[in-house]
Amino acid sequence: DDLSAGEVGKVGVPIDSIHDMRELFTEIDMSSISTSMTINAPATTLLALYVAVAEEKGISSNLLSGTVQNDILKEYISRGLYIFPPEPSMRLTTDLMSWCKENAPRWNTISISGYHMREAGCTASQEIALTLSNALLYCREAIDRGMKIDDFAPRMSFFFACHNNFIEEVSKFRAARQLWYELVQEEFSPSNPRSSQLRFHTQTSGVTLTAQQPLNNAIRVAYQALSAVFGGTQSLHTNSFDEALGLPTEESVRLALRTQQIIAEESGIVGHVDPLGGSTVIEGLTDELISQARIIIEEIETMGGALECVKAGMQQRIIHESAWDQLRRVEDGREVVVGVNSHVDQGKPLFEGMVLDPSEARSQISKLKEIKENRNDDAVVEALQEIRESCINGANVMQPIISAVKVEATVGEVNTVLREQFGTWVSPSGV
Repeated sequence: DDLSAGEVGKVGVPIDSIHDMRELFTEIDMSSISTSMTINAPATTLLALYVAVAEEKGISSNLLSGTVQNDILKEYISRGLYIFPPEPSMRLTTDLMSWCKENAPRWNTISISGYHMREAGCTASQEIALTLSNALLYCREAIDRGMKIDDFAPRMSFFFACHNNFIEEVSKFRAARQLWYELVQEEFSPSNPRSSQLRFHTQTSGVTLTAQQPLNNAIRVAYQALSAVFGGTQSLHTNSFDEALGLPTEESVRLALRTQQIIAEESGIVGHVDPLGGSTVIEGLTDELISQARIIIEEIETMGGALECVKAGMQQRIIHESAWDQLRRVEDGREVVVGVNSHVDQGKPLFEGMVLDPSEARSQISKLKEIKENRNDDAVVEALQEIRESCINGANVMQPIISAVKVEATVGEVNTVLREQFGTWVSPSGV
C-alpha cells in the first residue's frame, strides 16, 4: 500500500500476513510466553493472526497469554493512528473483548494508555483524568454489549508515561490506582476485587530525551524507571539514550536493559511493597493529583463522556494548551532542561542513531507479492465477504477475521473491507 511506503523497519516488526507471524514465532512455544502487541485500529486483525499461528502449532487460544493495546480513543486524542469513525472503532474494541472472554480468557484485551497523551503534552493530573475517563467509556460500552464488569475488567490493564519530576510521578501512579478503584466501585459495584485493581505498564518518557548531550538521557531514564518502581508498576520499559537521534542501537538497548536489572537486582527496592508509603510529601501530592483529576473527569462527564468529548476536540484542546505552556517555559528558561537551556555544550552529538537498511522494505514487498501469486484467491474472496457480512449484520468480527487470515488474506485486505463498511473519520484537532 502506498501509505506504508517508507515505514518498514521503523515502527516494529512488519506483519502483513500469516507468513510473517509464522516466521516471527518460529521455534517459540506460544503457550509458555506472554506477548504484548502495541496495536490499536487493526488490533482484531493482529490478534487473529496470532491465534491462527498458535492453532497451527496445536495451541488452543485459551492457553494464550498477552496484551493488545486496543485503545482507539487515545489515537483520536493524541496519536493519530486510527482508521474508522468512533462508533465502529468502539465496536471492534468490544468485539475483541467479548471474543477473548469466551475463547482467550488469559488475554489482556485492552491497555488503556495515558502514555501517548502525556507525550503529546498533557500534565500528570491530566494524564490520570483522560486515561481513566477513556477506561470508564470502554467499561460502559462493554456492558452495553451484554458483558458484566467482572467478565472483562480483571483483564484490563493500563499504560502510563514516566517523566522527570520524580516525586510527582511516584504520586501520580499511586493517585491513578486509588482513583480507579473509587470510580469502579462507585459506578459498577463489581463482585471480583480484581475488577477495580489498576494493573499498569510504565514506559520512561521519550519526549524528555534530548538530542543534545544524549548520554544525559541514560540518567533521566534511570530516575524515571526508579520512580515507576516506587509507584508500583507491574511492568516496565526503559528507553534508550539515543532515541532522540533515531532508532536505538544495540549498545543503547543493552544499557536500557541493564538499567532495569540494576534496579531489580542491586537497589534493594524490590524487598519492600511500598517503600515510600507514609511519606507526607508523597501522600499529600497523591491527594492533590486525585482532586485535580476528578475535576477533569467530572467536566468530561458533564459533556457526555469521553467519546462525545473526542468528537468535540475537548481532550485534544487540553493537550495542545498544556504542550504550548510547557514549550514556553522551556524557551524562557522557567523550566530547565540540562544540555538544552542549561549547561549547554557546543558541537555535534557524540552518537548517531541506527541507520536503516532499505533492502528490508524491498524484501518485504517481494514476499507479499509472492504470497498473493500463490494463494487460493477464491478462498480469500469468500473469507473477506464473510467479514463484510459480519460488519453489516452486527455479528462479532473476530472469528471471520481469523478464518480470513488462515487462508492468507493480508492485514491490508482485511482492513480495507472494514474501511469500506465503516468508512473513515478525521478527529478534531482541538485548536
